[in-house]
Amino acid sequence: MIKRDALVLGNKTYKDISDDICRLVETVPGGKYFSLLFSAKALFILYIVTMGMIVATGMGLMGVNSPVGWGTDIITFVFWIGIGHAGTLISAILFLFRQKWRTSIARSAEAMTIFAVMVAGTFPILHTGRPWLAYWLLPYPNQRGPLWVNFRSPLLWDVFAVSTYATVSLIFWYIGMVPDLATLRDRAKHKLRRAIYGMLSLGWRGTARNWNHYEMVYMLLAGLATPLVLSVHSIVSFDFAVAQLPGWHTTIFPPYFVAGAIFSGFGMVVTLMVILRELIPGFKDYVTIHHMENMNKIIMATGLMVGYSYGSEFFMAWYSGAPFEEYVFLNRAFGPYAWAYWIMVSCNVIIPQTFWFKWARRSIPIMFIVSIFVNIGMWFERYVIVVTSLHRDFLPSSWGMFELTKYDIGALVGSFGMFFFLFLLYIRTLPAISIAEVKPVLSIGREREEHHG
Repeated sequence: MIKRDALVLGNKTYKDISDDICRLVETVPGGKYFSLLFSAKALFILYIVTMGMIVATGMGLMGVNSPVGWGTDIITFVFWIGIGHAGTLISAILFLFRQKWRTSIARSAEAMTIFAVMVAGTFPILHTGRPWLAYWLLPYPNQRGPLWVNFRSPLLWDVFAVSTYATVSLIFWYIGMVPDLATLRDRAKHKLRRAIYGMLSLGWRGTARNWNHYEMVYMLLAGLATPLVLSVHSIVSFDFAVAQLPGWHTTIFPPYFVAGAIFSGFGMVVTLMVILRELIPGFKDYVTIHHMENMNKIIMATGLMVGYSYGSEFFMAWYSGAPFEEYVFLNRAFGPYAWAYWIMVSCNVIIPQTFWFKWARRSIPIMFIVSIFVNIGMWFERYVIVVTSLHRDFLPSSWGMFELTKYDIGALVGSFGMFFFLFLLYIRTLPAISIAEVKPVLSIGREREEHHG
């Protein structure tokens, strides 16, 4: 005899599911929603103002210098690309493995992917110092003679990988919403709303042919998106790993970055799901403690992988016998940026160990706090990788320190405003939970006991 946790609570009917999920789109939300929306909007405005001042004046406003030529822009770019990984993992990989618990959280996780990639894309363009020339990154026929992009550079691989990832993720997210957009169309009482949702639903009628084509395309997109989860952050890691710089030139970076991306991505999903559970009436019936516990298990597992990677880096630096390599890692742990290194280790390795205990995995306040620490730690991981490897060059005469300026902090904090502003607009205009995927799992867990097959 086995027990299975119900994936939908509250003895819902099919009509209840449609009503509950469509309610936020069809009605005016409460004060909590608008207070969060205006807070996010204020941070978004800060982001726009900060970016505008940097573009108008120059990169000198930020902390980048010689030898630390990469600063907050690249650190935060890699951070947001990592955040975007959990959405496609939940949607594509868990879909292919037939994990039914993904159904309630997949839609919002996919949206998180889209918005995180949108935020991430602004940083490398700004970092070029000439964002109005960003089109030079594209390999198109031009009149500039032999001045083409360098196809051997991982920085260009990034452009292709991230743009491909964003395109496939956007299509995957949108195709998954088509049946639900048709539901909103059919429920709409205002002509304009009916027309908008009618266009977005692509003429969906719910026929057997519609469902057959939908399931086939969704499966193909899931298969296409799965290798992207592994390849995108591997290619992002090549920005560092193909360099000859001690501390970067290491073969563990691709799997280490992928595990770290999934780790930070699930941390952000837990943060968002806890907020949505408090923000949206009835959301707790669909995103249950069981869902949250499963995500916390993945956070703990990937956190252990990240901790293993930290340890193996030190071991390989010692085992190599290369004095420069050894020095870089000793400098990380005990040098002038040791505070950042130990924040990273504490947040990413030590704090997630609380999830070994079931009561911690199922406690909303604890998981919310841990998820915040995970994302703090993952930003500091990128900070440590970039800054500590650059600030002390091979010659002491080339050494320097990197310090965050108010513009660095404004860009970082403001990017969260852009992300949360887009996410809050999304839950107000589109169904935050997949109606079409939740209904088929309604009976799971209703009968608390099942016989083994």
